[in-house]
Order: sequence, then C-alpha cells, then structure tokens
Amino acid sequence: MSDTIVAARRLCLVGASGLVGAAVIEESIRRPDVRIIGVARREVPLPAGARLEILVGGTGEWPTLIEAAHGDVLVCALGTTRKAAGSDEAFRAVDHDLVLETARAARAAGIDRMILVSSVGADAESTNLYLRTKGEVEKALSELGFARLDILRPGLLRGRRIEDRPLEMAGQVIAPLADLLVFHARLRRFRSIAAVRLAQVILALSGEEAPGIFVHEHDSMAAVLR
Repeated sequence: MSDTIVAARRLCLVGASGLVGAAVIEESIRRPDVRIIGVARREVPLPAGARLEILVGGTGEWPTLIEAAHGDVLVCALGTTRKAAGSDEAFRAVDHDLVLETARAARAAGIDRMILVSSVGADAESTNLYLRTKGEVEKALSELGFARLDILRPGLLRGRRIEDRPLEMAGQVIAPLADLLVFHARLRRFRSIAAVRLAQVILALSGEEAPGIFVHEHDSMAAVLR
C-alpha cells in the first residue's frame, strides 16, 4: 500500500524581505509540510536550498498576486518605523493601511486564516503612535471574518536586519541581560525573542485550524513550541 501524500500548507507571506519574513523563509527550508509564496515589491534574496516562489509587484498589484498565490494562510510580517518611514502618515500607510489592504485581499481570495506579527503593548487607546497603530490594526483585522486569526505580540526582536536601526541594535545587546534581571512576573511579556524562534512559532501555528482569535505573548508563544 502506498503512503498517503499530504499536500503542503501554502503560506502567503507578505513582509518577506524583513527580519521575520527572512527567518520564516530560512526555517521553511527544513519543513516539507509548508510551502512559502512570498508577495513583495522587489526581489528577495533567498538562502541556499529555499523552495519557494516570490511574486513581485507594486502594492497596487498585491491583491492580484495574493489571489495568484492560492494560499491557505496569510502570514503578515509587514512593518516599519516612524524614523524609516519619514512621517507619521507614511508609517501608518505601511503598518495600518497596507496591512489591512493585504488582509482584505486575502479574504477576497478565499484565505480564511491569518497570522499577524504585531507588538507587545499593542493598544488602540495608547498615546504612543506605534502601539496605537498596532492596536488599531489588530481590532480591524478581528472584524474581517477570518475563521482563525493568530496575533503575535513579540517583544524586541533579536536578529540581523538589512536596514540600520542603531537603537534597536543597542537593545539587542542588552536584551538577554534585561530578560534575566528585569522582565519577570507580569513583565515577562516584554522579554525579547529571536526572529528565528518567532518564525518557528509562525510555522507551527500555520497548521492550527481551530477557529477563533488568538493573541500570543511571550509565554504563550513559547508554549506553542513545547
């Protein structure tokens, strides 16, 4: 009797060129159960052994590219900073508007599961632009009708970025010590996480089908990999 062949889950990945997206691609190399289809504005450097497609086009073309990806799960790792974007409006255009446009395109294409990389402290009522924007996006996504929505709220991401973020790099140096000495009890959710570890969480959650909206902070993300 021949073995049953199980089709790989198709993950439509937006934000493939960033720290988390690159880690997801790297981790997928050893995962025959998943296939990554990236959607990006430009070509993305790929590690040796990567088995994936990158669909390239301007953001106005993304709805068509997302439909062409025939994904089972949308993985959204889009994100920038106020400094990199150049203005509050430009920052929100990426972290709010583009994320929602991508999610709506996924729903229109029949994708009913989504994994969002958000941020610890996300709060639609926050006075902080970054955290307020993340919170507003989470709220809006919860109203789009995904059968399953996983919201990841990592602390500081550890890993090597292409773009220069001096303050973040300094934070990465002291993060392991701060995790041990400062972030305990209710502060544990602010602990840092390696991008590769977050990628492993994303790939694990991509196989979950139980319906609902799930918010994952430090400890619950760690539990996913146990």
